[in-house]
Amino acid sequence: MNKVEYVGGAIDAGGCVSNAWTLVSGKFGLYVGVGFVTLLLIGCIPFVGTLLFGPVMGGFYYIVLRDMRGEPVDFGMMFKGFEKFVPLMVAGLIQAAPSVVATVLQYTTDLSRIAGGRTPDVNFYQSTGDIFAGISVVILVFVIVLSLIGIVWSISLQFAVPLILEHDLSVVDALTTSFKAALSNVGGLILLIILQILVAILGIVALCLGFFVAIPVVYAASAIAYSQVFPFFNRSNMNTAPPPPDAYGDFSRGQ
Repeated sequence: MNKVEYVGGAIDAGGCVSNAWTLVSGKFGLYVGVGFVTLLLIGCIPFVGTLLFGPVMGGFYYIVLRDMRGEPVDFGMMFKGFEKFVPLMVAGLIQAAPSVVATVLQYTTDLSRIAGGRTPDVNFYQSTGDIFAGISVVILVFVIVLSLIGIVWSISLQFAVPLILEHDLSVVDALTTSFKAALSNVGGLILLIILQILVAILGIVALCLGFFVAIPVVYAASAIAYSQVFPFFNRSNMNTAPPPPDAYGDFSRGQ
């Protein structure tokens, strides 16, 4: 296994969001445009978006990390992840696997409700309707549980895409390293997610324009968190110095 060093307890959640806003506001048109296309590709095309998740997010990470180093960036770089399409696609699929299963089960629930709703109001068929209703409830509960598991799963593996992009790790090595690094930064990640949710809510409150500004800020904050955990490059124009080791819950150390 190729080893990449990571820093435990390294995520400054407030700094991630602050630096993300600095980047986005500095190249406003670029980031809003890239954020819009990113959201369009991975969020508006069912299942196909899941296949594109890894390569598209790889391109977004590529732009942010270059921008942090003060290197030139342009819109076309958002497709840089397609140069490593297969490993990034596989990593993205694995990261999104629980969500995909939950979506399939949700469709199953909806279909069962439709079937149950179309059951004639005749006693002979009443038991069939009850069976459909019972199955729907069980599936719905399972979807909720699976969605919660999926959130934890996705957070644990979120560093895999940039690790493949920057360090050319294999999919297995990237997923394993991401899991260990996330475990050692669990407190900072939780706080970062809370702040990202607040940013997204503020974007929604500010209507459409605010939402399309919030999306690149949220994505860029994740990329900056990665740079704090894996300080591979000298990103001179950003404050990526980690907080004290025990500030956000350092449960393990990278080797």
